[in-house]
Amino acid sequence: MTAYLQQLDLVGLLIGLWALVAICTAGHALLSKDDPRSAWGWIAVCWLFPFAGPMLYFFFGINRLRRYAQELGHRSGELTYAEARHPDDIRHQAATTALAQIPPSLEEVVRIADALTGRALLGGNTLLPLRNGEQAYPRMLDAIARAQHCVCLASYLFDADATGRQFIDALAAAQQRGVAVRVLLDGIGERYHWPVASKLLRKRGVPVARFNPPRLLPPSLHINLRNHRKLLWVDGEVAYTGGINIGDRHLVESDPARHVADTHFEIRGAVLNQLAESFVEDWLHASGERWSPLAAVAANGDAVCRVITDGPHEDVDALSHLLQGAVSAAKREVRIMTPYFVPPPALASELVNAALRGVRVEVFLPAHNNLPFVQWASYHALQPLLQRGVHVYEQPPPFRHDKLFIVDGAYAQIGSANFDARSLRLNFEMNVEIYDRAFARYLNARFDAASAESKPITLQSLAQRGLAARLRDAICWLFSPYL
Repeated sequence: MTAYLQQLDLVGLLIGLWALVAICTAGHALLSKDDPRSAWGWIAVCWLFPFAGPMLYFFFGINRLRRYAQELGHRSGELTYAEARHPDDIRHQAATTALAQIPPSLEEVVRIADALTGRALLGGNTLLPLRNGEQAYPRMLDAIARAQHCVCLASYLFDADATGRQFIDALAAAQQRGVAVRVLLDGIGERYHWPVASKLLRKRGVPVARFNPPRLLPPSLHINLRNHRKLLWVDGEVAYTGGINIGDRHLVESDPARHVADTHFEIRGAVLNQLAESFVEDWLHASGERWSPLAAVAANGDAVCRVITDGPHEDVDALSHLLQGAVSAAKREVRIMTPYFVPPPALASELVNAALRGVRVEVFLPAHNNLPFVQWASYHALQPLLQRGVHVYEQPPPFRHDKLFIVDGAYAQIGSANFDARSLRLNFEMNVEIYDRAFARYLNARFDAASAESKPITLQSLAQRGLAARLRDAICWLFSPYL
């Protein structure tokens, strides 16, 4: 009898402890989550899985990056890197060049971005599109070879294959000749290829930092909170950004069936200040080093640009809000090209509203995706958009990784962000918004070419698929916030 009572006491103690832990963790989720679906999900996990649920929440549910960013005091009333270095140039370019090129219908988009970013809209830029690694890599390697002062490189994926080793050699050579080199790699993305590039770079004496790498002590297992930004910045003269990572996978001509087609962009001009600012903040987070590239940036060209950063810290939902504002301002057309399309409900609603008021809304997706479960979730998410007049197309292979957005032939965004929850809620992303009709004409030509070779997705084609396929799509869609 005594042993039995002791067992009951132990069971009661465990139940009481579990209840206390569950109340604390569920309460934390209730107070800290700003999405009711996320809050409900974590509350359920904490209560339905004794001890395991609260442990999962501790490791995966707490956004430590937002708290860390607040502790660092990023943009806490201080001048940004760009404004501190060239305040007079920025005010002059914004007042004279930028506003003159912006149609009245898009002025509200300017105000939204002003409020979201705190960054100036800068005139005096040029952009050169580069198709695939065949065009992008030679120019990027040449820029590193010519560098005299600073090289900043950030990449989500950095494969240690033939292309990756070319970049490692170029970065090491620049470091050896006295150039200040900094390389920032994502702590999860770098592990997609072995050996990891960070080890090879360190062996060559190149300063490298990993963004939010997984570790047990202190606990950091944020699989979803990744730095997806891509940037090469050289001497304040030229920068490269877009969707291309470092690796053979973007050399499409060598293996069109398996490799990844994408567009990168060479940028010159005043907006390089803001690109440097983004890298400086990420480098500080990853390395703890307060370092800035020392280079003067001059105006170069007529394009009006601004950097838009987004991430699960102080920039949360910036891109989503800005995209919604741009779609709501559209008068004639909205064109989107993205590999992953499961838009948040608010953005999906704006696309539907635009189509209902007579704007032609077009979405271009790859016919064959490297992440099939995202493609399946996308099929389910497309149905309400197709019902309201949104046009969706599938592009033939190779896998199209382009991330392009254009409104009314006057406003565009390029960069690293996709149209899904991973990009717009979980990842650290960086886009560049552009007001330039010549650049918009180039993008429209790209969309026209894609339209000529693409196959439309219709409600009928989705309905003709079997019940098993539609159930699979719906189940994947349920998990779309985490895909």
